[in-house]
Amino acid sequence: MLNKQKVAGVELAYVDQGAGPVVVLVHGFPLDHSMWDAQIAALAGRHRVIAPDLRGFGQSQSIGGVATMQQMADDIAGLLDALAVREPVSFCGLSMGGYVAWQFWARHGARLARLALCDTRAIADTPEAGAGRRKLADQVLSEGPAPVWQAMREKLFAPRTLVEQPAIVAAQERVTLATSAAGIAAALHGMAERPDMTARLAEIDLPTLALVGEHDAISAPAEMRGIAESIRGARLAIIPAAGHMAPLENPAAVTQALAEFLG
Repeated sequence: MLNKQKVAGVELAYVDQGAGPVVVLVHGFPLDHSMWDAQIAALAGRHRVIAPDLRGFGQSQSIGGVATMQQMADDIAGLLDALAVREPVSFCGLSMGGYVAWQFWARHGARLARLALCDTRAIADTPEAGAGRRKLADQVLSEGPAPVWQAMREKLFAPRTLVEQPAIVAAQERVTLATSAAGIAAALHGMAERPDMTARLAEIDLPTLALVGEHDAISAPAEMRGIAESIRGARLAIIPAAGHMAPLENPAAVTQALAEFLG
């Protein structure tokens, strides 16, 4: 069941399920909270799981313009305030959700107990990559969400998933095509201007998990290994038979890795 809460003038949709230590699950681009459905169901037996739709995605409101990763991190902090969550939380973000996780750590670090970084990157966009995002944002505003799906479909999933799990792929296509064009464009602009966090990795001083699909074509396992090696005491989990959407492609392995990390 989706709940709604207005935060900083934006109505956010979110799942709030289970009881116990709080775990926040943050989805990737251009999807919504439902990419975590398997993990929500499994983790809610021992945890209170809060899984928002980021501004402009799923059932959350879009206000267009630029949606920065800092703004999205502040949205989640505001949501936790509205839900009277006072204790430090475990924060798990995938891809764009990982970019939000970096900013949550940088801006609201005292609210963190654990950090799980899934299929994400610490580096900023190159000028060329940023320009590509801005061009795609313009295209989406004129044509709708379809160009994003066309550009990302084969990057999101392992080749085997595309062949053997077409229902998963089709479900995420439906989510993407139902997403607000303004929300997609705002996030593309926000990702294009996100800060480089590489130099700050050594500052992270809390239990951290770096998780990546073995066939991830966007956040390569070698890159995630480098992130793990740069954070004191971080664990690395490489998920077999999965690409960038590891929680969807191999949900059992991702759930097990998260459950072991969360305790």
